[in-house]
Amino acid sequence: MNHSIKNQQDILDKLQIKALNPMQEEAVQVIPHTANTILLSPTGTGKTLAFLLPLLKTLRPDIKEIQALIVVPSRELAIQIEQVLRTMGTGYKVNAVYGGRAVAKDKVELQHTPAILVGTPGRILDHFYSDRFGKASIKTLVLDEFDKSLAAGFEEEMSGIIEELPHLEKRILTSATQGVAIPSFVHLTDPKIIDYLLEQKESQLSLQTVTSPTGDKLPTLLALLKHIGNEPGIIFCNLKDSIAQVSAFLNEHGIAHECFYGGLEQKDRERSLIKFRNGTCRLLIATDLAARGIDIPELHYIIHLELPIHEEEFIHRNGRTARVQAKGTAYVLKAKNEHVPSFIKESTPIVLTAAHTLTAPYWETLFISGGRKDKISKGDIAGLFFKQGGLQKEELGVIELKTDCAFVAVPLKLAHGLVKRLNNSRLKHKKIRITVL
Repeated sequence: MNHSIKNQQDILDKLQIKALNPMQEEAVQVIPHTANTILLSPTGTGKTLAFLLPLLKTLRPDIKEIQALIVVPSRELAIQIEQVLRTMGTGYKVNAVYGGRAVAKDKVELQHTPAILVGTPGRILDHFYSDRFGKASIKTLVLDEFDKSLAAGFEEEMSGIIEELPHLEKRILTSATQGVAIPSFVHLTDPKIIDYLLEQKESQLSLQTVTSPTGDKLPTLLALLKHIGNEPGIIFCNLKDSIAQVSAFLNEHGIAHECFYGGLEQKDRERSLIKFRNGTCRLLIATDLAARGIDIPELHYIIHLELPIHEEEFIHRNGRTARVQAKGTAYVLKAKNEHVPSFIKESTPIVLTAAHTLTAPYWETLFISGGRKDKISKGDIAGLFFKQGGLQKEELGVIELKTDCAFVAVPLKLAHGLVKRLNNSRLKHKKIRITVL
């Protein structure tokens, strides 16, 4: 285990962060000296780094068991935190476990016990009950997005997890809302509360209402997309059946998009986000699963095609745009006689006049059948596409490297030619397949 990176500045340099914001500074000062902490801050303000930096200070390199457990409500958030920790280059092993992937993969990774385990409640409890690792050294528990993980439906799993952790010394709970009471089984005695939710008042979010003349909102959605133009955004629905209808409608009109909801296979969910991140598609049609805990770039807008039932969902959806001090717009698309929840206030009605031409995205995503376990790096992939593929620097988009595969964004017009040229090439002595995703 390499512990050459030890201080906070080394980590910030590695993450290319110049300085912590006030919320992060306070968290780094408070959490190490507090047994129980609640961290409340708007979406996009850097809560992950705010709790990871002090968490790392609790770890001891001489202990070979799990020392910190981070429980999250979604697979995507587990993956995101795992990736952040790896990028930080702490020298401590981290693994993410979650439903939707084979337990056998977890077993292989957990043979070399991590110092930090990140996971969703059901999968963590499965590993606990199967005694796949020791729990006596787990002294720190983080409940990230606790308003979701402690909400109705998760109590039994969360209670079961905490019952298995008799040696906890530190509890850290984070959220962007205060939407749930903290159950007694968490044992959160006299917590120190770090509350930056008032910062939301400084948000640059513009809330606008678009009214559909009929109960069928899809023609108005199309007009709204043309009004907005070729910018990245999320269309929020409440049900996966609604997503299917919207997707079919957009396909009829030749509008590239991806779908994202709980019923998708984990592989398909990850690939939808990859294509959204790298610009292969500009539109994501999603349930509230995309409202929190996913790693995507700053968005210019989101659309409430179906209105959320609860205020917490409304806040988290809106948190996908206008993050920190950036500007963004949340569009409420309502039918003429549709009731709007009371928590949706101060929305400006607009009339759709502009009509931009919606063009195809510039990028396409290629799949590569080799990854970190094959000792392949992003530099190896870039070299292949520059030297053998003939790409110029500006023609190589985002490279995402996974354990057993990789994804590369290339210009759409060059994608199929690159596949013909590079498929069955060798990277680090491995023959790789390259296909259009």
